[in-house]
Amino acid sequence: MLTIYHNPRCSKSRQTLALIEEANKEVNIIEYLKTPLNQTEVRSLLTLLSIEPIQMMRTKEAEFKEQQLKNADNDTLIAAMANTPKLIERPIVATDKQAIIGRPPENVLALL
Repeated sequence: MLTIYHNPRCSKSRQTLALIEEANKEVNIIEYLKTPLNQTEVRSLLTLLSIEPIQMMRTKEAEFKEQQLKNADNDTLIAAMANTPKLIERPIVATDKQAIIGRPPENVLALL
């Protein structure tokens, strides 16, 4: 089963979800702005993505600058994503073995 960390207001997130649904894949939808991830969940996603925390962040958001995260260490970045879910790049699609950021949405096809 796939899990999508989804923001329904985001066109890329909607497009990624549509690709999953068109492939008739069972999907668990987590609206991460309504149900924020805790630090352990953020770390798990980072492991599945095989990336550094900064690569999973929306660095152009005002909150990124306000929280002075530009040169922050990984623990600080992970805490910021848990405390300010808007900072998490979207969408993220995960299986129990791998995850992909759906930018562009076609990236998710590798999981299908």
